[in-house]
Amino acid sequence: MRIAVVADTHDRLPESVCAAVRGADEIWHLGDVCSPVILVTLERIAPVRVVRGNCDSETDWPLTLDFTLHGLRFHLEHIPSRKPPVCDIFLHGHTHVPRDETVGGVRFLNPGCITRPNRGAPASYAWLTLGHGKLMWKVMPVQQPHR
Repeated sequence: MRIAVVADTHDRLPESVCAAVRGADEIWHLGDVCSPVILVTLERIAPVRVVRGNCDSETDWPLTLDFTLHGLRFHLEHIPSRKPPVCDIFLHGHTHVPRDETVGGVRFLNPGCITRPNRGAPASYAWLTLGHGKLMWKVMPVQQPHR
């Protein structure tokens, strides 16, 4: 299963990202979508799971999502908690910086930011691949349009 993971689109979703995530089985948006139109666009590509970020006003979107997939317990939340809930994989956004770090047995993953990266990180999204008892995570730079 291939999951495209995005965060912090802040009203902008480059066509290069839409093209790059075609073929995803699911798309997970980790908050700060800002414009619901972004989700409409992503839903045309694949089913979407979303959590509400601190810049989102859509109260119908959950603050957190917890579910099990391929035997792994996932937790999605925009701002990372200091004390995570019981899970194997904690995916978050907010910092605008990619992350792949294991703390206290929990793997923290952040795809970075599509439009406004921070601390010298490139604009990015990520691929999460699940199968055969393995999880692979790869942060991808956003391809900038040629001028």
